[in-house]
Amino acid sequence: MAAARRLLSLLLLAWTRPAGCTDPPGGGWLAGTVPEEERCTVERADASLTYSLFLQRFAFSRPVILRGITDNSAFRALCTREKLLAAFGARPVRLSTANTYSYRKVDVPFQEYVEQLLKPQDPARLGSDTLYFFGDNNFTEWGPLFQQYVAPPFGILGTSPAYSFGIAGSGSGVPFHWHGPGYSEVIFGRKRWFLYPPDKTPHFHPNETTLAWLHRTYPALPPAERPLECTLRPGEVLYFPDRWWHATLNLDTSVFISTFLG
Repeated sequence: MAAARRLLSLLLLAWTRPAGCTDPPGGGWLAGTVPEEERCTVERADASLTYSLFLQRFAFSRPVILRGITDNSAFRALCTREKLLAAFGARPVRLSTANTYSYRKVDVPFQEYVEQLLKPQDPARLGSDTLYFFGDNNFTEWGPLFQQYVAPPFGILGTSPAYSFGIAGSGSGVPFHWHGPGYSEVIFGRKRWFLYPPDKTPHFHPNETTLAWLHRTYPALPPAERPLECTLRPGEVLYFPDRWWHATLNLDTSVFISTFLG
């Protein structure tokens, strides 16, 4: 407990800015060059959505993008490049390969990841050769940051929330996979999502990046075989039901956090 209090005091010092100073656009994270598709085929809902309607219309049947359900502007202010480097730069983070079945893990200092490895995706590189920071968070170290996050309020009976925090470069992403239900919120950057229902397995190679799939496979898909898709911006939260296939593509260097309902 004493160690946690010391860490929190260090974080508060790192996150404090002199009066009159403002954060850089996009939190200081690099904007990307991956073009954005304006089409969005995922339903949206605003703060008027009630819990009963969420359960009735979305929780067990289809994804939805939520806007205005929570306010994470304070959390966003803590996730700029400068502030995260000041608070966590020397601390190790665990990277995973950006493929469907990610088994290889690599531990590096957070500063090394941000300054040396956080680059736009090489289109020729396989997902199994691409390192990606998402999940595997040490909650003892990152807990004081996560305590500032306001999770979506709609739970599902019999589940409990678990956070996974990530930062990834433009053009990176995770190819199609599925797991239990959850939410994903964009803090900085833009993230494009592709989703299929459980009974419609997408055509993909598990070691191919989402960027390669988008260039090679997606253009040839007949309209009836295209996924639900949309690009999320800061403050938007996607809910995905249990066992829905999904793939992601970061259009910019993106900061994001997921709430898995396990």
